[in-house]
Amino acid sequence: MAPRTRRALFSVTVFLATCGVLGSIISQKVAAQSASDESTLRDSLHQFTNVYSIVEQNYADQLNADRTDKVIYDGAIPGMLHVLDPHSNFYDPKAFAQMREDQHGRYYGVGMSIQPQPDKPADGDKPATTKIVVMAPFEGTPSYKAGIRPGDTIISVDGKSCENLDSAAVAAMLKGPRGSHVTVTMYREGQPKNLVFDLVRDEIPQPSVDLAFEPKPGVGYIHVKQFMETTSREVGDALDKFEGMGPLTGLVIDLRGNPGGLLNEAVNMSDKFLKKGQIVVSQKGRAFPDQVYRASRGSDEKYPIVVLVNRNTASAAEIVSGALQDHDRALIVGETTFGKGLVQTVFTISENSGLALTTYHYYTPSGRLIQRSYDHMSLYDYYVVRDGRDQKDKSNLEVKLTDHGRTVYGGGGITPDEKIDQVKANSFQNGLLFHYAFFDFARFYLSNRSIPKDFVVDDSVLQSFKGFLKTSKIDYTDAEISANLDWVKESIKSDLFTTQFGQLEGLKVRAEWDPQINKAMTFLPEARALEDSNESTQKPLTTARR
Repeated sequence: MAPRTRRALFSVTVFLATCGVLGSIISQKVAAQSASDESTLRDSLHQFTNVYSIVEQNYADQLNADRTDKVIYDGAIPGMLHVLDPHSNFYDPKAFAQMREDQHGRYYGVGMSIQPQPDKPADGDKPATTKIVVMAPFEGTPSYKAGIRPGDTIISVDGKSCENLDSAAVAAMLKGPRGSHVTVTMYREGQPKNLVFDLVRDEIPQPSVDLAFEPKPGVGYIHVKQFMETTSREVGDALDKFEGMGPLTGLVIDLRGNPGGLLNEAVNMSDKFLKKGQIVVSQKGRAFPDQVYRASRGSDEKYPIVVLVNRNTASAAEIVSGALQDHDRALIVGETTFGKGLVQTVFTISENSGLALTTYHYYTPSGRLIQRSYDHMSLYDYYVVRDGRDQKDKSNLEVKLTDHGRTVYGGGGITPDEKIDQVKANSFQNGLLFHYAFFDFARFYLSNRSIPKDFVVDDSVLQSFKGFLKTSKIDYTDAEISANLDWVKESIKSDLFTTQFGQLEGLKVRAEWDPQINKAMTFLPEARALEDSNESTQKPLTTARR
């Protein structure tokens, strides 16, 4: 059998296996499908194979292996699943491996974030090329220990040029078995020749909690970027660190941009704040028994909690937000969340490919279904547009009550108790970011000096920054700098701290300035009143502003 035929046969087999998983759920799990329905399913599969056979034999261009994969992996399977709902998905072997890596929260490599940037040649007649630049080495990793810095440009990996490669291709070259060596050649501005690093690959943790510190004494801040196998442990470690610094008087949990992840980790994280036995979330489906998840250990801590969310807070992050809101354990602030209340079960198909199929709807403790409608809507509208989610008229939303009688809404994400608008960048800010002005300035400024931890962006630093913008031919006016002065100073300091002290210190600078985080902390007194209501018989609570 020719290789092309074998490849095509395998792709069709994967498609039929995917359909088989769907069919087994329909017929075997439910055991209630009529003979007529089973016959219709078989007829539909037969029609697909007939259509594919006609396409393969008669299409104007020959279907090579890559084209066949696209027909199946990018066409037939996603098309079938997206008719069902926006979240059922198929993972080919590469995507399936990446999904498992993300869930584990670790991989083997050298530990640095990289990004492609345009590389303008000295000769203006030549076309611009793409270079791969180190944004930041991860602290404690081989890259960090070797002295690789933000701004270093990767020239080659094991002698193979990285010119015009994308970041995914270079990242794949840097990954490999634990303990293996990889030689990375770097260009660093100001150095007379390229730098060569012999790195030994190691396990690279991808922390779920990328920042945990006290912005003011007694007030903890935790940013959870997604839910993976280590999330609840990392949150517990952060709480222990805070307690070691003295009693907590308040906690801000930042779930902005958190896309979700593992359900059990959302349950385990909620367990750290709720009372033992309280419901965290319930699942209801058709092919599997309903499930109710409760806090198994619980916590007796009394400090007030504010949870900061936005329109990209989704899935497992909404489970945590909804549970803490329904039990009056936290005040939810920010924007209405994404509204993903569909639970996917991952089925392994073949050759390390997988099918993430929606098998449950999840409900918050008060009985809210958080999933928003996706009927008669394109995927673009569902994921990007999302009009009307913050509508003032909530008459069409389901109404539920929290433990202490506060009104909450279902069917469209988690509605915050207090609204905090997203801070949007203006055209001047976008222009500086587009030109990597702060990132490149940090490399320039620190090329011949270092800065202390008590560094302040004063007038002399601002003058140096303006001079750098002129030299780099980045347009600006003094009026624009003045109108955005706090943001400019924060951005300068953040990138300087990232380069000098590491990524965590840079993130900390951004968080200390972040207007939404600072606004969220002002609601801690209301969160305290909410927590006090859990220790009294007062009902309902009316302190939260509407």
